[in-house]
Amino acid sequence: MPGVPFIFRSLYQINDKKLERNLFGLNFKNPVGLAAGFDKNAVLYNELANFGFGFIEIGTVTPKAQEGNPKKRIFRLKTDNGLINRMGFNNNGLESAIEKLKENKGKVLIGGNIGKNTATMPDNYTEDYIYCFTELHPYVDYFVLNVSCPNVSSHAKLNDKEYLLELISEVQKVNKIFSKQKPILLKIAPDLNTAQLDEIIDLVAETNIEGVIASNTSINRANLIASEEKLTKIGNGGLSGRPIKDRSTQVIKYLADTSNKAFPIIGVGGIHSAGDALEKIEAGADLVQIYTGFIYEGPSLIKKINKAILSKK
Repeated sequence: MPGVPFIFRSLYQINDKKLERNLFGLNFKNPVGLAAGFDKNAVLYNELANFGFGFIEIGTVTPKAQEGNPKKRIFRLKTDNGLINRMGFNNNGLESAIEKLKENKGKVLIGGNIGKNTATMPDNYTEDYIYCFTELHPYVDYFVLNVSCPNVSSHAKLNDKEYLLELISEVQKVNKIFSKQKPILLKIAPDLNTAQLDEIIDLVAETNIEGVIASNTSINRANLIASEEKLTKIGNGGLSGRPIKDRSTQVIKYLADTSNKAFPIIGVGGIHSAGDALEKIEAGADLVQIYTGFIYEGPSLIKKINKAILSKK
């Protein structure tokens, strides 16, 4: 509707040079982004930009369209301010995403979160990532290799260090073909132990990828208010929202402290308030992303976070 985008921008956006962040060669107008999974098919990013996001991550995009897991597959834990999902990389496929990205009005930086199709055999995982990377390259500002979603098959291989070295290396080779190379980030799970996090730090050092997103959803169900009966009825899936806030922050702090802040970190997981975002930043995050908090708290959360960041200056 005419005039509505202007109203949204006037209500929610804060434009201040002090909010700008320059990371991996990109200038973010503010450090608050929308995490992947919300605009899977790149159909709403132009509209969502009016809410004041500094960047929006589309996807996860796979080479071919796929239905994902059977419904029902997303559940609210209202007492916990959380969600459990087992979507299974449902999306309209690479070609559909590209057609939508051709409509980009340049309002906001766009990240491309890429993954493999469920039916892809293990020997061909890398081909799926390479295909998505190559075709999406002209249309996004940075890439995220999604290897940590608990709702896809062969999760173990996607978390094996040797395989990740191979995957990142192959993607980087393709990146060098383009005249303008795009930043590559790795999205990791919140359930990794310290030995696994040490491997991630080593992996970043060995490959020189641009950064890490910490973290994805969790398979841990500890300390939830929701009853065991309800959780059993819901079944498998990745937990997001307030229940994973502290664990996500611990992962960020461990990566930042142990690596001596050797690489940029995008912090995501359980951000439902400005204070939650500041915790992530103080732990070592350079940027933050929201998803479940955006669903529960609404678009005013973006402005609240940016105002809080300005007040800390």
